[in-house]
Formats: sequence, C-alpha cells, structure tokens
Amino acid sequence: MTSMNLVQAIRSGLREAMRQDDDVMLLGEDIGKLGGVFRVTQGLEEEFGADRVLDTPLSETGIIGTAIGMALHGLRPVSEIQFADFIYPGFDQLVNEAAKYRYRTAGELHVPMVVRTPYGGGIRGGQYHSQSPEALFIHTPGLKVVCPSNPYDAKGLLMEAIRDEDPVIFFEPKRVYRAVKMDVPDEPYAVPLGQAKVVRSGAQVTCVAWGAMLYEAFSAAETAAGQGVDVEVIDLRTLWPLDIDTLVSSVEKTGRFVIVHEAPRTCGFGSELVALLTERAFLHLEAPPVRVTGWDTPFPLTHEREYLPLAHRIVPALLETARY
Repeated sequence: MTSMNLVQAIRSGLREAMRQDDDVMLLGEDIGKLGGVFRVTQGLEEEFGADRVLDTPLSETGIIGTAIGMALHGLRPVSEIQFADFIYPGFDQLVNEAAKYRYRTAGELHVPMVVRTPYGGGIRGGQYHSQSPEALFIHTPGLKVVCPSNPYDAKGLLMEAIRDEDPVIFFEPKRVYRAVKMDVPDEPYAVPLGQAKVVRSGAQVTCVAWGAMLYEAFSAAETAAGQGVDVEVIDLRTLWPLDIDTLVSSVEKTGRFVIVHEAPRTCGFGSELVALLTERAFLHLEAPPVRVTGWDTPFPLTHEREYLPLAHRIVPALLETARY
C-alpha cells in the first residue's frame, strides 16, 4: 500500500493496466514528455515508449475518432481530454459513433475505449475550465459514465473501465486531484462499475452525491448531525449504469432524500435521480425531494463559491427536509 492522491492513483491505474495488456495505449495532448496538463501521465512515456503514449495534435475530434478506430481494431485506447469543457468538438464521435457500434452491428463490434477528462469547478478556471457535462453522456445509450471521488476508487474504477467492452467516459474531479490522500494498493485491483457506496450511515435523510461534491455532502451531514439530523451519504461512483437498488434501499429507510451536484440544475442528472426514486419509493417518502446544484448560468470566475453547492448550501436543505 502507498499513500496516493487522485493524480497518483490514476497514474498507477494506467501503469498497471499497460503492464498487464500491451493493447492498452494512451493518447492526448501533451501527455507524453509533459505528462499532461495536470501531470497525470508523467513518466509513462519513459516506461512504455512514444508508440504507446501518443502525443496528439490539438484536436479533440481527432483524439476521440482515432481512439474509436483503435478500439474497433483490437486495441484498448485511453484518451485524455485536457478539460471536460473541451470535449464538445468530439461529442458527435462519442454519441453517434462510439456509443452506437454495439447496437448497429448487433453485438459484432465493440468499442473498448476510455475517455478520461477532468471536470468541475474549484480551481478558479472560469467558464471554459469548470463545466460538469455528465448528464449529456448519461443521456446517450451505449456510454458508461464514471466519476470517482477518492484515490482508491479512482484506480480501481479506471482499471475496470479499461477492461470493459463498452466506451466509458471517466470524469475526474480536478478539485480533488491533490487535495485528498489515502492508502492505495500498488498491485492491480478492480472496483466494479455500477456499484454505489454508502460512505456515511444515517436514518433520517439520504444525501446522494459524486465526485468533489461528495466531500461537501459529507461535511454538511456532519454539521446536520450536530443539530440532531442523522444523514446517510451515498457516493454514486458510477453514474451510469446506476446502482438504483442501493439508492432505493436507503430512501425506503430514511423516507427523504437530497441530491447534490455542481452541474446546472435544469436537466441535470439530479432530475433523473428524483424521477427514478420517486417512481420506485413514492409510498416511502415523507418529504418532497430536494436538489442542491449549480445555477442555470455559465460557470462564473469571480463568484465560483456562490455557484458551487458547497456545504453551507447543503446543510439547510438537509435540515428542512428532515423537519418537513
């Protein structure tokens, strides 16, 4: 075991996957000698060579399109898009090509590829370096969407995503990249896709979050506990396929739930979670569902802390839901 932050854990996952399987290749802008804009791939070109760690031109369409071609011909490419905000030029390649090959070929062809990309706010990146577009990809049948919150899960989920036969969008909360450290096994291991985790048990309110907002939700739950409200906190880890059973089980127990995400409120993934849980646990609900989210505006630079659903915004939602 080694104490790692998120960057080191993801790098370790990439290294172990490349050691296990010569078909695993990396491609992206400046990921070779520079090691990527956040230095996640630092040192991997030296170990595996420029034939497996490919520096690409500044073209997200080209990066993703090339990865699709690689995957269709038996390789397992892992693309890096420098910021999730930059993924849109390759959006058509992902939702119209990668996501649909299994369906359009009746299962004859698979696209085992991963697209890694840092998402979200918290580093004062402004409107072009802080977006959270996960709902766009969850809406697309054929894509899997993963968002770890901590180093242990990040390595295990990434290794599992690389082994998966379908395209996986792997969102990395850049606010957490170097903010959290924990013991991570040096050897390969897997965290299964599609399994949420209860990170704090509680009896009165269920709070669901993912990525960087998991820490805000946990902090808010601890504050609420000091005011007599017992909150259960769930880390989704994989956004799609969704572990709906864990969520339903929790809501049937607590009778109340609050969803937290930093993407804008309208048509955010929280809306779908409200619908799914209301459909399945309606007779157990003791209060209306509540969403604590980003605002329906472009992500602001100056007012970043006002935009993000930090703990001070989550606490009132938990207390009011519990006392409804």
